[in-house]
Amino acid sequence: MAILFPRNDALTVNPPAGNQYLTTNGSNWLFTVATIFGLSTLVLYALNFRPRGGERFFHYLFIIANFVGLIAYYAMASDLAWSPVRQANQVRRSGPIRQIFWAKYVFWVVVFPIIITALGIISGISWATIIYNVALSWVWIIAYLVAAYTATNYKWGFFAFGTVALLFLMVSMFLHGLRSANRVGIKTDYLALSSWLTLLWVLYPIAWALSDGGNYIGVTPSFIWFGILDIMLLTVIGFAVVVMSRRWDYGRLNIAFTQYGRVPAQAGTFPEKQAATSVPAATPATGTEQAVV
Repeated sequence: MAILFPRNDALTVNPPAGNQYLTTNGSNWLFTVATIFGLSTLVLYALNFRPRGGERFFHYLFIIANFVGLIAYYAMASDLAWSPVRQANQVRRSGPIRQIFWAKYVFWVVVFPIIITALGIISGISWATIIYNVALSWVWIIAYLVAAYTATNYKWGFFAFGTVALLFLMVSMFLHGLRSANRVGIKTDYLALSSWLTLLWVLYPIAWALSDGGNYIGVTPSFIWFGILDIMLLTVIGFAVVVMSRRWDYGRLNIAFTQYGRVPAQAGTFPEKQAATSVPAATPATGTEQAVV
């Protein structure tokens, strides 16, 4: 931020409130994460002009995901998109009011389904299973959001509901995804991606329970944790998918649908690429036909 502004005055322009709030160092870190997502967006957009086989599906997905990350983290770094929420647990007599940044949950509700969709397309699972997995991720995130805004210990009920949805999601990604990925011949790549995803997902409930849930760590330390997780999740998986996709058989994966639009391939060709000059064969003349003068 020092390149754009002589100093970070976000907390002066948009002052925090409550007893647990974002600090200037925390704002600096969030601007750093926003910059990483912004650079990732530009790099993916540049790669979008030279895709393998003309297919840009994964570029499209992760351009949007990183763009949303840029916007969300810019908002949080500017000390915007938050609400003061009373906490049931007061740690070290720090006070009951904590800044809850709802922009973080908006980021997850967009990005997690994008990653799920990408891995679902890669593995070759059905669209019904992909929709099921996306819906489970929404249940997980929304339950955590409701829990964060619950001022009493009843929040842990919503936390439990969201965590169960996460467990259902991870089981579905592994069982159905691995079986299908083995069928289309990319089990090794899918196993690496899904294992990395699952490892990071396991850490999200822990981070949430210590921050927005239990109020054990402050706003700035929690953002350091979540920022690292989000970078390792979105940036690493996004670029890994784009790089790995260069060795995949798009025809076998049945994902060759962005170069020529929604037109099915027939015998290796596309209808709109057929010669426009082709004409029907002439009808043979019969002996009974009369010449027209």
